[in-house]
Amino acid sequence: MLKAKHKTGLVFFPAFDWAISPTHPEREERLLYTRDQIVEEGLLDIDGIVELKAGVIDPIDVQRVHFCVPDIGSIMTESHFISAGGAKTVGCAVMEKKIEKGFALVRPPGHHSMRVAHGGRGFCNVNNEAIMIEQLRAAYGIDRVAIVDTDCHHGDGTQDIYWHDPDTLCISIHQDGRTLYPGSGFVDEFGGPTAAGATLNIPLPPYTSEEGFLYVVNNVVLPVLEEFKPDLIVNSAGQDNHFTDPLTNMNFSAQGYADLTRLLNPDIAVLEGGYSIEGALPYVNLGLILAMAGIDYSNVKEPDYDFERLRQSAEVTGAIKKICGEVMDVWNNRHAIRKQMCSNQDTAERRRNVFYDTAGINEFQHETLNICSKCGGVLKIDSSADTGSHILAIHIPKKACDKCKKTGRQWYETADTGRYEMIMMQDRPEDRFLVRTAS
Repeated sequence: MLKAKHKTGLVFFPAFDWAISPTHPEREERLLYTRDQIVEEGLLDIDGIVELKAGVIDPIDVQRVHFCVPDIGSIMTESHFISAGGAKTVGCAVMEKKIEKGFALVRPPGHHSMRVAHGGRGFCNVNNEAIMIEQLRAAYGIDRVAIVDTDCHHGDGTQDIYWHDPDTLCISIHQDGRTLYPGSGFVDEFGGPTAAGATLNIPLPPYTSEEGFLYVVNNVVLPVLEEFKPDLIVNSAGQDNHFTDPLTNMNFSAQGYADLTRLLNPDIAVLEGGYSIEGALPYVNLGLILAMAGIDYSNVKEPDYDFERLRQSAEVTGAIKKICGEVMDVWNNRHAIRKQMCSNQDTAERRRNVFYDTAGINEFQHETLNICSKCGGVLKIDSSADTGSHILAIHIPKKACDKCKKTGRQWYETADTGRYEMIMMQDRPEDRFLVRTAS
């Protein structure tokens, strides 16, 4: 009888009652075929692979991460509460040592959802991984976390949430944003002034195969993780790099995904994208589960996979090596970059437009960071959308110094309610969320 080397917990939540449309690629069948494959292969009969039931997150779990406009009920359905709850379930089970590894096979996905959420973008309404991570930090005292996003699309929402957090390492491996949604995730996007280098983007050329992905893992991801020394490694396990995916242009295989998972050795994986419902997902998820559990996966092969036909070109190989060198330059020089970005200024500002392609909303943000030498700095975001909403969002980080705590609370108390529809504050040191509204 097979026995797992690492006790691995699985949560399945296909969200039968939620889809953007009945024929949209992000629909319940994404997980139904996988569920059938797992049962048919007898994985749940293996000693050490267990199924857990998804829980439901609480509003405060969302509010640690997001400013939902106008409120949580307008952004989330019951399925979103359970999808994020599935991630929370495996996270808590790992922390309580009920399992060694956890894989949340849940939908709707979340990695395109940013700190301010006016609606859905990239099929995502709220960020499942960030909600889980901040709940684990609040409940179990987790400090340094590494998120490795292997979805084919840049994890721009996760990047946004942790842009100013030096204790959260965000690595996104994705298809070049010049060729794919959301059009971001370039090497020079490496984090805010107090956290430069804690965001690392690795944009890969179209038609990268496992040779390229595994080169990135071995030559960038593993050395960076070794130096960062996280308490927890989370894999945003998007599977749309597969050679059969209808939305992307990559040549990864199920065997390659399993190899990547074995090398990365994540504590927790959370499903993100992947839209080849029959041709990829059952095979990739099977390989991931076996790799996490420490069981041989060498016989997991798609019937139409041809290594030589899908092998990347020498040009692609050369481009990947060049990109990896640039990323490592950022990582190795991160302290000097932070010093330069923080010198001779008390605040840093960003202005940007955010398009919610799923919801059809345009948002303008003016972000101000109070630069601090003792912590990540307190942050405020002036956010207005073409829905008519105009809010001020204030974030006091969990490890904020006394000065930044005071500054953030003053911003909240003195903001003009005549100018904003709402003034919201995430006071992470006190683990509370406050809202002031126009009188």
